[in-house]
Amino acid sequence: MSKEKEFDNKTSSGRKISRRNAIKYAGVTAGGALVTYLGMKYYTGQNDSTATMPLANEADANLITYQNKTNMKVLLLNGSPHKKGCTYTALSEVGVALEQNGIESKLSWLGMESISGCRGCGSCRSTGKCIIEDNVNVLLEKVNTYDGFVFGSPVHYAGASGFITPFLDRLFYAGGSRFAGKPGAAIVSCRRAGSTAALEQLNKYITISNMPLVSSQYWNMVHGNTPDEVRRDLEGMQTMRALGQNMAWIVKCIAAGKAAGIEPPTYEQRTATNFIR
Repeated sequence: MSKEKEFDNKTSSGRKISRRNAIKYAGVTAGGALVTYLGMKYYTGQNDSTATMPLANEADANLITYQNKTNMKVLLLNGSPHKKGCTYTALSEVGVALEQNGIESKLSWLGMESISGCRGCGSCRSTGKCIIEDNVNVLLEKVNTYDGFVFGSPVHYAGASGFITPFLDRLFYAGGSRFAGKPGAAIVSCRRAGSTAALEQLNKYITISNMPLVSSQYWNMVHGNTPDEVRRDLEGMQTMRALGQNMAWIVKCIAAGKAAGIEPPTYEQRTATNFIR
């Protein structure tokens, strides 16, 4: 964020003005600055606070916060083995756009510990939680505190990472109904290819759970082998910002609908058809 230039008796175009007009111009500028101050907070710089959800440590992205911010919150889940790699860089850009649009974001990393896959035991059907006690159950308890979700992963063999895949398998199998009506999106990062297949894989968790799928101006992906290369993917980073804007808009629209008395859908009892006669 660039610093404000010191006033030097010139307009923004560089044209010199009289002393009287300079004083008048300064007064208008000061008034505008006061209005701006009342509408937004100062730049907060590095944010290294403890994550609301203890999935390792919350990322310390540079975020801009506003005083007129809503009390709505979106979780950005980093499923990369690298805490601050390419996926983190892309998710951070989504977070900046969310914050600029008045929506709080929480960026959490799954960490490097092995995540067990689903055992297919069916215990969650009666208990409402996974039989394996780890961060899957931590998030299940906090789903209702979030208004939207963005799941991020690097591309490994044209698929999502081996960290986020078992995590989401168990999360949605044990508590997929809790995500209904909450907007969701997925983003992927890759060096070169496999991005569309990985993105499609992650989108399936969202589209099977009655979640509105949030899109952007291009498919939600960035390209690069390092965070610096990702930042140089100007189209990819712009896609992340547009995604953040769209997520903020949809979250606000859902909240406005609820305030206007528009109730969420009431679904039929689910019918499962096995193709065996």
